[in-house]
Amino acid sequence: MPVVVVESPAKAKKINEYLGKNYIVLASYGHVRDLPPKDGSVLPDDDFDMKWEIASDSKKHIKAIVDALKNDNELILATDPDREGEAISWHLTEALIARKAIKKDTPVSRVVFNAITKSAVTDAMKHPRQVDQPLVEAYLARRALDYLVGFNLSPVLWRKLPGAKSAGRVQSVCLRIIVEREMEIEAFRAQEYWTVKALLQSPRGQTFEARLITLAGKKLDKFDLSNETQAEMAVQAIRSRDLTVTAVEAKPATRNPSPPFMTSTLQQEASRKFGMGAKQTMSVAQRLYEAGLITYMRTDGIDMAPEAVTGARDAIKAKFGADYLPDQPRIYKNKAKNAQEAHECIRPTEMALDTAAAKITDADQRKLYDLIYKRTMASQMAAARLERTVVDVASADGQVGLRANGQVMLFDGFLAVYEEGRDDNGDDDDEKRLPQLAAGEPTKKQNIEPEQHFTQPPPRYTEATLVKRMEELGIGRPSTYASIVTTIQDRGYVEKDKNRLIPQDKGRLVTAFLENYFRKYVGYDFTADLENQLDEVSAGNGDYKKVLRQFWRDFSAAIAETAELRITDVLEKINEVLEPHLFPPTEDGSDPRICQNCGAGRLSMRTARSGGAFIGCSNYPECRYTRPFGPPDPAAEASAIPPDGKLLGNDQGDEVRVFKGRFGPYVQRGAVTEDNKKPPRQSIPKEWEPEELDLEHALMLLSLPREIGPHPDDGVMVWANIGRYGPYLKHAPSTSDRGGTNANLDGIDEVWTVGMNRAVQLLAEKVASRGARGKVATPIRELGEHPQAGGPVNIYDGKYGPYVKWEKINATIPDTIAPDDLTMAQAIDLIDERAAKSGKKVTKKKPAAKKAPTKKKPAAKKAASSKN
Repeated sequence: MPVVVVESPAKAKKINEYLGKNYIVLASYGHVRDLPPKDGSVLPDDDFDMKWEIASDSKKHIKAIVDALKNDNELILATDPDREGEAISWHLTEALIARKAIKKDTPVSRVVFNAITKSAVTDAMKHPRQVDQPLVEAYLARRALDYLVGFNLSPVLWRKLPGAKSAGRVQSVCLRIIVEREMEIEAFRAQEYWTVKALLQSPRGQTFEARLITLAGKKLDKFDLSNETQAEMAVQAIRSRDLTVTAVEAKPATRNPSPPFMTSTLQQEASRKFGMGAKQTMSVAQRLYEAGLITYMRTDGIDMAPEAVTGARDAIKAKFGADYLPDQPRIYKNKAKNAQEAHECIRPTEMALDTAAAKITDADQRKLYDLIYKRTMASQMAAARLERTVVDVASADGQVGLRANGQVMLFDGFLAVYEEGRDDNGDDDDEKRLPQLAAGEPTKKQNIEPEQHFTQPPPRYTEATLVKRMEELGIGRPSTYASIVTTIQDRGYVEKDKNRLIPQDKGRLVTAFLENYFRKYVGYDFTADLENQLDEVSAGNGDYKKVLRQFWRDFSAAIAETAELRITDVLEKINEVLEPHLFPPTEDGSDPRICQNCGAGRLSMRTARSGGAFIGCSNYPECRYTRPFGPPDPAAEASAIPPDGKLLGNDQGDEVRVFKGRFGPYVQRGAVTEDNKKPPRQSIPKEWEPEELDLEHALMLLSLPREIGPHPDDGVMVWANIGRYGPYLKHAPSTSDRGGTNANLDGIDEVWTVGMNRAVQLLAEKVASRGARGKVATPIRELGEHPQAGGPVNIYDGKYGPYVKWEKINATIPDTIAPDDLTMAQAIDLIDERAAKSGKKVTKKKPAAKKAPTKKKPAAKKAASSKN
């Protein structure tokens, strides 16, 4: 029987159903090998030799495949139909050859299918091929490039920019997009403008709205009415004149459906409609794919298989009728430069299976399937037909002109199923319906209103609009969009707030550093060109080693140039770059970098040990002025906690400050000195706002732990304190004692108010609630002594079911064996298997040494007594 290998157990189970008993289907559980995260995994001096390592979790999966191949000498690699899938197949082949599981006579083939359906899988089995080497080489090049950038550039960041975590070939470029948008927003200055709208009435008494477009015989531009006075003058000009309909123009229009989904558009639409992040969208889509409900979800392609088009058209005709079916199928052509990424679009595997018929229980999967189903159906439906109407109204002297726009839906077409979401929420005046009007008809003015507006800054990116921008720039690929967007958030460079991506201090600093010292490598054109070179490699038209050599030659030189950089030089350079952002011009024209506290020092950006950034004075430590990183904000400065702490006041000669630390905010008495390396500290409970903390509450925290008194039963002290999980009581000689009894308190205030009676009650309730916990477990069956190693072998009833125990080894008893039926031999097998997995050894008992028989010594002869 051939051994078929796929990535996941869910996929294996589904494919096993289709292939039947004549195949053994196993899962590799993703990638089985990777470059170890240490120096020397890619060796540029050895022609970019790569040192792969099998992950510890993968060893058992490799072993299962090796064991299967001992009996069935044929291997079929059925991993996903993209670059990553090809790479997994290649890694598996290499790993199995190294283990001698693949011999010279072992047939090894590769099959690909775009959907996990019986027809797709069985058809793929009829058309095997070999592993696509150009696709593997493209993967190798990407993996080597990512490693070389990460393991050479990240240490530079650590040394030159305290607090920076990592840099990446594509993630840093993606971060730059977000940071640049934020700087656009900060540099934006809102501009005022006004519009005038009139509510007019037709001779038949129907009302409609028109906006002013001509004033004083001149067409109005957006900013011509720049203040309220000008707007009021425009209102008076309309009021003082009679208005007549001068033109009515109705034009037919059509609106065509969007093409079916590819990876980027699916991520964008799921974000718009459901607020799903890119990673979540791909995770949900993966489960739908593995369940055989949709086609492969990592693709740049928008074309549909002919049988899918036919299926969609049949479903449209059955559900909506022939009017909703265009005469000819709609053909969508791929725009992807890389044919290897351009699989078929993302669509349902069965067009007759709508969301209700699919019977999907998971809410996210159901929503996403419904979105894919409707988009696919709509893509093959007839266009919507509209009538767009423009009505011009003007005064007789031509001084004033207004315009009304409207549209009427004549036939909804594909809109009966699906309408694409939008990234903006702007109102569309064109969608209003206008009454019947004719040229020459007079109109009555019912109401005229000026409206104030301000220009808006560009919006922050969502994950959807960021992926769209990356796609426009040619950065990243379908298989990497989600991981890139997730990585910059995991690193703390970007935070998501109300679905919008906001760069943090660390992210801005890293971007500023890279743009100054590694500008080429965060350039959009350079990154896109490198992606194109890799696409050429995957298409078999490029040499991946040549791509690596060209990249490494310049990149290694850029790394070497930073060796002599001092941190102070780096910070000063970043100060220069970010000066417009950090120190904008003052209203009075004074130097914005002069310290407002001492009047002599110069403000500059500093980095804290925790990795954050702040603005500090050059006269430190004489002047301790600090403010948060960013433009001056008096309100924020008053409440913010700078990296060097916010002074709350003095107590008994000690400064009391509040800090934001690695594990959360805390208060501290005194400074860290050589004589006092660990001054008193106490975490601030999450119920209290650190920025609003005052000296009184800080001293309350620093007084903890609080002694309530000795317990009346045993005289051992009872304490109240605030810990990692909130307020609690402790009954122990000291709070640092690991033993004793802990009991939760209901609220923070109880820490300072709870009395002994209440404390004794809570501690007693805690002890009573423990029940049997802590008691010595008793066996439910004793099997006797271990025959080889000695020691009792017993069966216990555990939290997760019955298990057999010998010494410190616990082995779960399988469901197929009842504890009462377990024999000593079976128990020994379970113990040995468990010991092998945990790396322990079962040492056999040495037989007792046989004692040599004691030879009796002959009795000593009595010396004959001498006679005298």
